[in-house]
Amino acid sequence: MNFAWDQPAPERKGRPNAFGLTPEDLESLGCPGRSQHVFSQLQRQWQWIEEHPFLSKEVRYWLEDHTDLSLPILSQALHSEDGSTKCILSLNDGELIEVVHMPREVKTSRVTLCISSQVGCAMGCTFCATGAMGIKRNLESGEIVGQVLLLMKTLGPKTPDHLTLVFMGMGEPLHNLMNVHKAIQILSHSHGLNISPKRITVSTSGLVSGIERLARMTPRPLLAISLNATTDEVRSSSMPINRAYNLSQLRHALDSWILKTNEKLTFEYVLMRGVNDSYLDAHRLSEWLGELRHQHNVNLIPMNEHRASDQKEPSRESLEIFSRTLRDLGCFVTVRKSRGRDIQAACGQLIRNL
Repeated sequence: MNFAWDQPAPERKGRPNAFGLTPEDLESLGCPGRSQHVFSQLQRQWQWIEEHPFLSKEVRYWLEDHTDLSLPILSQALHSEDGSTKCILSLNDGELIEVVHMPREVKTSRVTLCISSQVGCAMGCTFCATGAMGIKRNLESGEIVGQVLLLMKTLGPKTPDHLTLVFMGMGEPLHNLMNVHKAIQILSHSHGLNISPKRITVSTSGLVSGIERLARMTPRPLLAISLNATTDEVRSSSMPINRAYNLSQLRHALDSWILKTNEKLTFEYVLMRGVNDSYLDAHRLSEWLGELRHQHNVNLIPMNEHRASDQKEPSRESLEIFSRTLRDLGCFVTVRKSRGRDIQAACGQLIRNL
């Protein structure tokens, strides 16, 4: 059986984006000047002059001739009552993606950016609006980094000290692993934003082949697994990835993920009314987690309804019984307070051109 995620997604054509080049890339391509200095000027947006990297004429002309020296364009910003902002970004080929800017609290400068890795998604999860788009193409590393630089420049924070990144926007990050990982290399580079990999989380629907590859990569971000069912039958009906990599195979891949000191996994569980929110589901989830339930977080996410899915959010009573049952069974549980539901910016609601 062939699946869309078994095949590489289309890539953007044209010159490489300058913001996705490492110092080694710049040097090998023949960029004039000191490559680390040029890299720093491109990445450290708080040092820019008039919203542009401060570069010598020689370096700027070279970059304009050999690379795409452009960031995504902010086409529209939708502001939620809870303080979050959904940003619709236009890429240089006209494709649109969505990114969500979420300040933590009014009294702090901490911000979480929910960024995208693809235009559309090949996974086809029935509860996710992005999956209804199908896959259009991968984002290259510069387009991923560009989301971060643009949002920092327009909405903050000014510097990355209080910035957390989550690859939970449009796309399956592990279906675009090489571009995603190169973007993480750049975002965590000591001469760039220098964001710790411990403040970068990659969420996957369970692409086991990608989990196994990411486990061996350096730098390695934190991992979140979108689980959402406790039987293969239910998971396969809502998440086609389970037909290729079932719950047993996924669990085996996680057993092979060698945890670093103080590293935690996150298990995301979207609760859908009458589908996966029963008392028995809670017991099966705890059993599937095994010893992991004592150390790692189960993040319960009430379904965020949208026009691309018939699934409904659980009742308040079901949510309370489910979370209490898990806690009684020894699980570490949090219930996500979804941000931006009023502007269709919450988990599973991102979609364009449908």
